[in-house]
Amino acid sequence: MAKYWKRLGLEQELWQRGLSVVAGVDEAGCGPLAGPVAAAAVVFPCAWLQTGLCTKFRGLNDSKQLTEEERDKFYALLTTHPEIRFAIATVEVEMIDQINIYQAAHRAMSLALEQLQPAPHHVLVDGRPVKSLRFPHTSVIKGDCKSYSIAAASVLAKVTRDRLMVDYDRQYPGYGFACHKGYATPQHLEAITRLGPCAIHRRSFSPFRPVEMELFPEETAVPLGAITQTHESVGMDQRLAQPQ
Repeated sequence: MAKYWKRLGLEQELWQRGLSVVAGVDEAGCGPLAGPVAAAAVVFPCAWLQTGLCTKFRGLNDSKQLTEEERDKFYALLTTHPEIRFAIATVEVEMIDQINIYQAAHRAMSLALEQLQPAPHHVLVDGRPVKSLRFPHTSVIKGDCKSYSIAAASVLAKVTRDRLMVDYDRQYPGYGFACHKGYATPQHLEAITRLGPCAIHRRSFSPFRPVEMELFPEETAVPLGAITQTHESVGMDQRLAQPQ
C-alpha cells in the first residue's frame, strides 16, 4: 500500500504532462445480491501539483478500509470542497440482469464521467481496463489504495449506495438491507429463503439463477506512456444532490 504522500503520484505525473483534468473513478456494489451498482468520478484541482493534497484529506483511503463514520466524514468534505468536481451515477437492477454486473459497473462509471464538466483529459480507473470507456484511461490494480482520486471516488460510490440500501430497507422490510447492504450474509440468505426475492434482488445472481460469466473480460487501456489529450466534451452538471 502506498504511503499517503505517494498517493497523489499518478495524478501529479499526468498534471505535469499538461493534462489538467484528471478523474479518478471507482464503483461500489458488484458483489451484493440486491440493489443497484454505483460509480463515482472525482477530479482534484491541478493546483495540488504545487501544494500537495489538502491536509483535511489525509487518511483518505479505499472505502472498504474506512469505518462508516470515516466514510461519511470524507463524503461530506469531498462533496462540499469548492475546488473538487465530482459526479455519481447508478445502474439499476433491471439493467444489471440484462447486461451482467460487470458491464453494468462499467456503464455506471461512464455515466459518472460523462457528467463531469469540463470533460476529463485522462481517467484513473480502479482495477482492470474498461474497453467501453470513451476517455483515455489508465487502469490501476488496487487503485483505491494507491490514488487519492480513486479512493475519493470509492468513498462517494460506497456512501451513495449504502444510503440507497437504507432507503430500500424501509421499502422492503424483513431483508435487513440497512445492515448488510444486499450482500450474501447468513441473515440475508435466510430472509430470501423465508420471504422469497423482492423487486430489487438481482435475478441473474445465484441463488436466484446461477449463471456463468467472465468476471474480468480482456480489455485494453491507454498506458501512461501513450497519453493523448484528445477528448470529447460532455454535458450536465457534475454536482449531484446528496441521496436523501
